[in-house]
Amino acid sequence: MPVLSGNVHMSMNFDTPQSTESGAPLVDSSPMAGGGNKPGSGVLLDVRHLVKYYPVLGGLFRVKVADVKAVDDVSFTIKRGETFGLVGESGCGKTTTGRTVLRLQPATSGEVFFEGQDILKLPLAAMKPLRRDMQIIFQDPYSSLNPRMPVGDIIGEGLRAQGMSNRKEREETAQFYLKKVGLRPEYVRRYPHEFSGGQRQRIGIARALSLRPKFVVCDEPVSALDVSIQSQVLNLLKDLQEEFGLTYLFIAHNLSVVEYISDRVGVMYLGKMVELSESRELYNNPKHPYSVSLLSAAPIPDPTLRKQRIILSGDVPSPLNPPSGCRFHTRCPLAQAICREVEPPLEDKTGTGHYAACHFSDRVAGYAVPR
Repeated sequence: MPVLSGNVHMSMNFDTPQSTESGAPLVDSSPMAGGGNKPGSGVLLDVRHLVKYYPVLGGLFRVKVADVKAVDDVSFTIKRGETFGLVGESGCGKTTTGRTVLRLQPATSGEVFFEGQDILKLPLAAMKPLRRDMQIIFQDPYSSLNPRMPVGDIIGEGLRAQGMSNRKEREETAQFYLKKVGLRPEYVRRYPHEFSGGQRQRIGIARALSLRPKFVVCDEPVSALDVSIQSQVLNLLKDLQEEFGLTYLFIAHNLSVVEYISDRVGVMYLGKMVELSESRELYNNPKHPYSVSLLSAAPIPDPTLRKQRIILSGDVPSPLNPPSGCRFHTRCPLAQAICREVEPPLEDKTGTGHYAACHFSDRVAGYAVPR
């Protein structure tokens, strides 16, 4: 296989057939599909009522005594070519959602349709060909790369698992994608300790792209990097998305980063999706008080301006024993008696696809801090 360069696209042929069984239509059947502003041909990923509980064992015989409700009835869709941002505090279930969607860990219940096929019902053997189409960029560029393997083998490991047995072909593929992410092709023979954090994350991106996936989970890919390097990696992700037609689930804490890269945004709190909307609409007109408090914490890149910061009272409740009713009511300044008793549904508050789970979303505008 010749070495590829420039704008030539890597073509890889694998012998393993992909399943074509369909369990759902490839059209926008979900009420939370959203419009999006990227070209595409319908929904690529449809997550319905996803639940992930971790059992807590106790007693002499190590029996289950409780559940950590990490993800509790989460639903959303992602259209082809779209970037869906997922934000929230640490421990809210963002990363668990991303990993469970990819079946890196088993779901407790729910459905995950990828190209119309419920992948949670597939046997593990049937998941192998789907791994080509679903990849992940991990948060930590240090622990996610094997220090004992050269970069060429790190990138080529997935290719080998998918049937590319020719070592020279794997190395040429690794060189091609290293060049795509802005690194030199000869770096295939170097080891991870010889690179900076930003370079390591680029290697992680090259590894994720090497199988030409359709869908990539970006699990806080810039949170461990310096601010100057963050912008480089974000622009790289956007350029690669345009070139290869990628679809992203982008998980992050930094609201400015999510606003820059995302078409739509979902806000999670204590395992629940509390707001979901087009990116610009959510940032300009939030409908949930938790979203407002998150936005108030985002800095303004202008030293002459000051913004009122909303400080939430109390601590985040434990996912072992979440509050009844609305899970945010213990910290919400708008909470009333109904919030403690009745869980608000995630419903369209504007008729234009702006979903929020709040009994008093009409009062949030007066509580919000101008941006």
